[in-house]
Amino acid sequence: MLDPWLYPLFALVAVGTGFIDAIAGGGGLIMMPALLFAGVPPLHALAANKLQSVFGTSIALRNYWRGGLVDWRSYRGVVLLVFAGAAVGGFVVQSLRPRLLDLVIPLLLAAVALYVLLSPRMHDKDAHQRLTPAGYAPLGALLGFYDGFFGPGAGTFYTTSLVALRGHGLTRAAGNTKLLNFTSNLAGVVLFIAGGRMWWTLGLVMAAGAVVGGWLGSHTAMRFGARLIRPLLVIISLALTAKLLWSYFH
Repeated sequence: MLDPWLYPLFALVAVGTGFIDAIAGGGGLIMMPALLFAGVPPLHALAANKLQSVFGTSIALRNYWRGGLVDWRSYRGVVLLVFAGAAVGGFVVQSLRPRLLDLVIPLLLAAVALYVLLSPRMHDKDAHQRLTPAGYAPLGALLGFYDGFFGPGAGTFYTTSLVALRGHGLTRAAGNTKLLNFTSNLAGVVLFIAGGRMWWTLGLVMAAGAVVGGWLGSHTAMRFGARLIRPLLVIISLALTAKLLWSYFH
């Protein structure tokens, strides 16, 4: 078990991760190393991180929804496949941790950073969609699998793919990302609970902080839009890339 003084500390960390997740994703970059450094076993750390993410994402989703930035009807089928993909990912990670992902994911994140920097589509105006919701669904399932399996950067991948392939402006993409991210987080939580990996006290303390961060982050994103989301996407993508490459080679 953890020392008692660590619980309020993790609640404060969760405020920051919830804020970042609500805008650009990638809060796991902060939370997962902190949990592991404190001595939380890896699978229990993943489980606690998923639980706090469910709460933080839910409050951000509510705010985006009330702001008219979530297209529930269009994404009903995608949500089902994302849930299924994340459930499979959550099952697989409890028995297998392929080292190959430690190298592949940083390369993908570096590509995301380059796309966000160079693409003229990274603004708040909706553009022509390259994929229908049905066409996007298989990719959603794949990203759901990744989120259930590991997670850090999943929100960034959701947002970038919704801009590039669905033609969403950045703020609308962030809103719909919360719908998909909430779905994959929820599936992960269910699987970790079923596997007996959940540390409830730690997860719920962190969830309280994540709710505050998610509320603040979603309101901030809706207020400032693409001029805030775009640089944060780049920063989070490059930071995740550096962290994961360091872990892989070190």
